[in-house]
Amino acid sequence: MNDRIYLSPPHMGGEELTFIKKAFDQNWIAPLGENVNRFEKDLASYSGRGHAAVVTSGTAAIHLGLKLLNVGSDDEVICPSFTFVATANPIRYQGAIPVFVDSDPHTWNMDPYLMEEAIQDRVAKGKKPKAIIVVHLYGMPAKMDEILNIAANYKIPVLEDAAEALGSSLNGRMCGSMGDLSVYSFNGNKIITTSGGGALLGDNDEVIRKARFLATQARDDAPHYQHSELGYNYRMSNIVAGIGRGQMKVLPERVESRRQNHRRYFQALGKTWLKIGRGSNGLEFSTESPVGIYFLKEPSGFYSNRWLTTILFNPEETDGITSNEIRHILEEQNIESRPLWKPMHRQPLYEDAPRYINGVSDFLFRHGLCLPSGSNLKKENIDRICEKIIEIKG
Repeated sequence: MNDRIYLSPPHMGGEELTFIKKAFDQNWIAPLGENVNRFEKDLASYSGRGHAAVVTSGTAAIHLGLKLLNVGSDDEVICPSFTFVATANPIRYQGAIPVFVDSDPHTWNMDPYLMEEAIQDRVAKGKKPKAIIVVHLYGMPAKMDEILNIAANYKIPVLEDAAEALGSSLNGRMCGSMGDLSVYSFNGNKIITTSGGGALLGDNDEVIRKARFLATQARDDAPHYQHSELGYNYRMSNIVAGIGRGQMKVLPERVESRRQNHRRYFQALGKTWLKIGRGSNGLEFSTESPVGIYFLKEPSGFYSNRWLTTILFNPEETDGITSNEIRHILEEQNIESRPLWKPMHRQPLYEDAPRYINGVSDFLFRHGLCLPSGSNLKKENIDRICEKIIEIKG
């Protein structure tokens, strides 16, 4: 059996142990300390934000962000349907209601014009959304200019979920710098990792100080343990932050490695960008070069970290072979791949949630696959994966 090829494994740079050792030498193991402070400064500087608070996960950061945007019980929050469930669940943590909006075909992120339709309809129903969560999926920036303009017109704050998009940018602005508040994730499969962790970023020092306060059980400034409001055990530890400091040293290299992976896949698998059109039976592939395999192109001004390389298969051009069948065959070859996200409006957990759907996310889920994309992925492994896919599709 060939060695296992993982989807997106951690990739250490070497300096992580230096920062961890220093924390051990100082016996600064508990939360807070130099590594936490410096990691926060590194993230703020890299993203172009004023301040950052590092926490235990990207999910925790979204939760804190919603709380700081005053989202509460029975409020409604606009949220993309095509995303990981961690984007939506914190809305429920606050007792609020997610309102799901489908994707545009150019970025796969939330369609800004459908988002505005959703806002107008919710306002007409007497439920103006309290906040908007926008996601940069698989590292591809969302159409933030349009989304932010619409949000400003309706005076709705934006929480930017850049969990998958550290290192991506839009017209020179870093993803994670554009919302009222923004979020990164350092989960084990992300472009850099702290094994687990996340960050909430913003430009208002008072707001980020409040995030740190809430993340440390909302302990009042008193010599005894006193608590005047509900807090959470969300603060990142000094040890974990040491890993993050080391990972920041290699972040530009990690982005370039992921983008190189994408270029190699694109060259080997047909060099065809995706176009989606509408036919008599709904959405369909639209191409002048029917090769069966399609990639998402960066629109002008968009720069994706290509966290995961994603492809779509057209079974009408692959002798009926579907993306799911290809995934199973790759698994038999000890190659890990994954379907694209199952839309939130298809999840049993959210079957009763309001939704505004155009069919794009269903189309992507039906035809899409994430390929191994780790920054430590070897060229010969990409060759092995591509050779197998070409063999399968015939």
